[in-house]
Amino acid sequence: MENTIRPITLNRKNALFAGHDEGGRTWARMASLIETCKLNAINPYAYLRETLTAIAAEHPASCIDDLMPWAFQKPSS
Repeated sequence: MENTIRPITLNRKNALFAGHDEGGRTWARMASLIETCKLNAINPYAYLRETLTAIAAEHPASCIDDLMPWAFQKPSS
C-alpha cells in the first residue's frame, strides 16, 4: 500500500516549492487527481478533458460525484 500512495505524497511535497502558496495547492490538487486516475486505471488526460468539458457545459453541482475519477466512464472507441 505504501508504494501505491508514494507518488501522491511525493507530488504533494514537491508542490511546496511551486513558487507561491496557491500555486502549490493547485499543483497538489492536480497531482492528486492524476494519481487517482492512475490508481483507477483511467487515462488522466481523457478524464480531465471530459470533466472540464462537462463543467463548461454546466454540469449540475448537485451531481458532482459523477465527475470523480472512480465514477468516470471510459469513452467507447
